[in-house]
Amino acid sequence: MNRFPGVALCLAALLAAASCEKDEYPSEGTGITTDPNAGNKPDPGSGSTFKPYSTGNWSGTAQEPAVSDGKTIPDFRDDYRNLSGWSYKDQWNLANVHDPSIAYYNGYYYMFNTDASYGNEHLKGPNHTHFPGKRSKDLVNWSYVPGPFSNAPTWVAGKLNEIRKEMGLEEIPASNISYGYWAPVIRTVNGKLRMYYCIVVDNYIKSGKRTSEPFDGSWTERAFIGMCETTTPETGNWTDYGFVTCSSSDKGKDGWARASANNWDAYFYYNAIDPTYIAGPDGKHWLIHGSWHSGFTLLEIDPASGMPVKTFGDPWASDANGLAANGYGVRIGARNTSRWQGSEAPEIVYKDGYYYLFMAYDGLDVPYNTRVVRSQNIQGPYTDITGRNFTNARGDCFPVVTHPYKFSKGAGWVGISHCAVFQQEDSGDWFYASQGRFPNEAGGNAPNAVMMGHVRRIVWCPAAADDLDNLWPVSLPERYAGLTKTAVKASEIPGKYEHINLKYDYAKQDTSNEVTLNEDGTMTGILSGTWSFDEARQFLTLTAGGKTVVVVVAHEVDWEASPRVETVVYAGTEKSLNATWWGKKVN
Repeated sequence: MNRFPGVALCLAALLAAASCEKDEYPSEGTGITTDPNAGNKPDPGSGSTFKPYSTGNWSGTAQEPAVSDGKTIPDFRDDYRNLSGWSYKDQWNLANVHDPSIAYYNGYYYMFNTDASYGNEHLKGPNHTHFPGKRSKDLVNWSYVPGPFSNAPTWVAGKLNEIRKEMGLEEIPASNISYGYWAPVIRTVNGKLRMYYCIVVDNYIKSGKRTSEPFDGSWTERAFIGMCETTTPETGNWTDYGFVTCSSSDKGKDGWARASANNWDAYFYYNAIDPTYIAGPDGKHWLIHGSWHSGFTLLEIDPASGMPVKTFGDPWASDANGLAANGYGVRIGARNTSRWQGSEAPEIVYKDGYYYLFMAYDGLDVPYNTRVVRSQNIQGPYTDITGRNFTNARGDCFPVVTHPYKFSKGAGWVGISHCAVFQQEDSGDWFYASQGRFPNEAGGNAPNAVMMGHVRRIVWCPAAADDLDNLWPVSLPERYAGLTKTAVKASEIPGKYEHINLKYDYAKQDTSNEVTLNEDGTMTGILSGTWSFDEARQFLTLTAGGKTVVVVVAHEVDWEASPRVETVVYAGTEKSLNATWWGKKVN
């Protein structure tokens, strides 16, 4: 989720404009009752103890999601604007998904995401909750479940004003704090579903006024990450354990002045948004967070309490080393050396000896795209497929995992990033989930505010034709449909395809061109050359224009066809390509 206040306000305005009726926002306040039975956990920010909160107010019943039979192709519409109202929430399925996180718990895949929906409908009705959720048994059919909060937890205002007091700033009355609810991560830990959530404070540091008021010459206030847990996520009843960490600055206690609203030399070094969480093979647990400001930071977490192992000092220092000494972590990666990163939303998984760190590039509305780097050590160094060092901020990383795209039919998709990466419980297959937005060219009312959840299988692709066991993850071009998984036969390969060179082209959709794989092993069309197929490994080798790229083939659904049909798709990359090749068979 985003990044800087101006962009965030633009998103809020876009979502509000999408509504055909007046938005009714809930009043901000406490609204959370103390749970006397939950016990206390230490607050690493102050060294004191505090009581957790029982947060749920859900009075409905979560609908049981349907389950795919492995044969039926999904028929839900991608354009859900005529079903976007709150009264249709049980028909939303994957509509209104933004910055999703997914975890398997007690027979269901649960998804929770940023506060965002077409027309802000998730904030309407008697049971509105922040960080709205869904659940599924098959990753295709999803039903609504409530998020954990109806109001900002009281600890946020308390912790904010505690820090402001130490900085010599006036307290901001809780009633005047403007909150944003962004990008949670969920994991199953110790038999519970655990959520690390982000609450941003959209007030100026100097005056404490909301940023909807005139610019006061300072940066906006910090973001906070908190933690809550539940054993009944379908009910909306969670226990909140409060403060985990907050945005921290390398510019000292009083370096928050901002020359203008167009200056991006951010006060905060680590922005406390977009957390991801991993339990490593060595039993250690880690939280990674960060955004556009200066990169991603790593905190070790106590598995039992869910809190950082190291006690925090002041959330400011004179440099990054001082922040590390104060407990705010060590930077494990950055896109470049400036404060205008254009990268955010880390997501980390472990596979076959490597930690794979996925990240979002650029603005969320259109240009959003996904990259991945890896390391054998959680602390880095992380490198990309070319050997470029992400930990040392050595520039754009590859491969491209997703990017705005368009096949010949339909409007295509943009804004495809801020992903969840996870394994399917029964098959062990890897999946990628994110939002997908309509481009403005799709027409109608606020098309770019349409946020359809995309769930795609990940395939593991060779880095080069002579390096077949050096595998990197890219997503398939078509979304998962829940069909029974079958291998692609050699006899299915020949035919006409739509091929996309999924390359980095800022804020532009990569479009398709035709290529034909002929029976005699030649290729004609946008790719002119030869092909061969390894049926055992499902590797299709394409040689054209001096490049040899080994792509992985699979069966998926052609979502752009009418009616939708099962077809052959492929995805692959190559370490010198700086792009990913996507394709689907169309005859």
